Amino acid sequence: MVFAKSTLALLAVLLAGCAAKTADQSQYSGFLKSYSEIKPVTTATGHETLRWIAPDYQANRYTSLYFAPVVYYPRAQPSERVSAATLEQIRSYTESRLKSALAARKKLIDKPQPGSLIVKTAITAVTAENKDMQFYEVVPIAAVVAGTMAATGHRSQNAELFLEAEAIDAATGKPVIKVIRKGYGKTVANGTAPITATDVQSAIDDMVKDVAAFSTQ
Repeated sequence: MVFAKSTLALLAVLLAGCAAKTADQSQYSGFLKSYSEIKPVTTATGHETLRWIAPDYQANRYTSLYFAPVVYYPRAQPSERVSAATLEQIRSYTESRLKSALAARKKLIDKPQPGSLIVKTAITAVTAENKDMQFYEVVPIAAVVAGTMAATGHRSQNAELFLEAEAIDAATGKPVIKVIRKGYGKTVANGTAPITATDVQSAIDDMVKDVAAFSTQ
């Protein structure tokens, strides 16, 4: 009985470290002016994200979009894991894919004008965190080994990209949509392995699929 209780206690500690599917408040960047209205939702493609839509938002009020260049916020800081070249590759890929997805929905314009939406997007983090525990790890010995690997930095990790975006009514200057998205890319070997642009491309692609499928209905 003592062994069983200690095993359950260890399991509870390990599971508490599993990756959250959405960003938490400590990971908000400040790019959006307000976060108070944002709530968890499930997207059209089944992903969990954080989003707010103005109660009076109607897509048919807007005939065009001004898509501002994608930025890093705060300013990107290259590291041993993510180089300056990689950061620019990620930013450029994100901008290109989002711009194409939005252009398929509404006409893109060179500058904001009445009847248009201004879309602003920021990549707020490129990082990695320890993978969720797999079923085969939830046994006494394997759980101890998994916990040790996580603590020492040798456990495999999920590459992640955090993105914040808002759509603003060009006439009023007021936001009508806000989104905070935490996307998962490929698995990297451990806590010191470099993160490449390829590692996070699938996270970006998943976000773009939800842009294409977005509906308020």
